Amino acid sequence: MKTQVGERFSEFFDKWICQLDDYLQQLLRVSKESSSEGELQVLVSKLTSHYKEFYTVKWAAAHEDVLAFYCPVWLSKLENACSWLTGWKPSMMFRLVESMRTTRVPGPGLAELTEEQVRKIEQLRVKIKLEEEKVEREMERQQVAMADRKMVELVRMASRIRNGEVVGQVDGLVEVALKGALAGLERVMKAADCVRLKTLKGVLDVLNPSQSVDFLAGTCMVQIQLRQWGQKGPTLAELPLQQQCSFLRHVNQVL
Repeated sequence: MKTQVGERFSEFFDKWICQLDDYLQQLLRVSKESSSEGELQVLVSKLTSHYKEFYTVKWAAAHEDVLAFYCPVWLSKLENACSWLTGWKPSMMFRLVESMRTTRVPGPGLAELTEEQVRKIEQLRVKIKLEEEKVEREMERQQVAMADRKMVELVRMASRIRNGEVVGQVDGLVEVALKGALAGLERVMKAADCVRLKTLKGVLDVLNPSQSVDFLAGTCMVQIQLRQWGQKGPTLAELPLQQQCSFLRHVNQVL
């Protein structure tokens, strides 16, 4: 069942993913052309701004109804199954980089990483892994808090008292407790999103403009293709057969 926040964000997300697909076509086109570094950087900046817009809108909506993002109605079951704390898992990006180096899909840029770039990406991977674990521990703390002594006592009281002024008092205490729990879930969501943004920025900082175009094209392809699979099954017909096979291998490696 969609809440008002869910309905609004669903509309936004549909438009956002359509714009992402438009950007993907631009990325694929410029990766095959002899574009200047300046032109490539402009497109990279457009993509990063597009992602920032997503999180700005997400955070504003989540402040109204954070639970809508833990059970998002705008995503398919497949997309939800691949989700980590309301979004993509940051460490997935490093698997994506590695698979793109091997498959050269959607372009050869990441196959040409220097030893220094590989070293920096590995350092970033280790750092991000630690931050992921920190967020996961906080989520575990929030989940365990739902079963602490005060919450259990409130549940007991609410189940035993069904009339009179005491009911209002208990309901008020329950509301305060739930607000605290929801605030905790919102903090976890934002912390996870910050790790996602830090990962994206960290990888792009290591890559040159041409490599960044290929990397962003790869991330867009994975997100859009998962959505298409989840909604109506595989649709890779627009890619040449060789790229279809390579793309399928590289998605399997990432997931």
